Amino acid sequence: MRSLFRISFVLVIALSTVSCMDKSKPNYRFMADTDMYQSVAYETYGEYEIFENGQQAKLPAPGSIPRGWKPYEYEDTNEGRAAAKAELTNPLPYTEENLNQGKRVYTIYCAVCHGDKGDGQGILVQREKILGIPSYDDVGRAITEGSVYHVIYYGLNAMGSYAHQTTEEERWQITHYVMSLKDELEGNPERPFETGDQIQGGTANGGTTADASNNAR
Repeated sequence: MRSLFRISFVLVIALSTVSCMDKSKPNYRFMADTDMYQSVAYETYGEYEIFENGQQAKLPAPGSIPRGWKPYEYEDTNEGRAAAKAELTNPLPYTEENLNQGKRVYTIYCAVCHGDKGDGQGILVQREKILGIPSYDDVGRAITEGSVYHVIYYGLNAMGSYAHQTTEEERWQITHYVMSLKDELEGNPERPFETGDQIQGGTANGGTTADASNNAR
């Protein structure tokens, strides 16, 4: 009898509590006025006395690098470009997949100026929006894998850097495709794709730009 009474009493209290709830008037909150309950929202790049120098957006710690980013050791100078041109080689295997991927990204970012064939006759050149784009078989430039990657990374003359639009892998894939266009323009034999032991024996499975540059140096 007592247990039945207790159950009935609990049900009455629960129903009374639920029926009296008003979502427009929330209940009391403990420590509602403290930062422990609700953190302060600071505006991005705002100025606040609580931060050092009053600057909300802090600089990265010295020596830190973004996740997934690898240092590129060649500087954006004439000397750095010449060194990359002479020393740096493509760490990705020359496979059909990498070539096709390079063509895809090249079509997005490069063909508008350099042309689908790499002859410097992109749509912007044809419309005379940009002039003086060299062909990839230009003897005076004599591009190499290293020089192509370096220019994609830093840009050159009127061409800006594409380091932020592309990943390291995509830049090397573009480099493969650019060099294939150069061979085609020069009438060279088509380069055979690497397979099997050729890939495993090189830097393809784990080689990086930094590894390739270190090995070259």
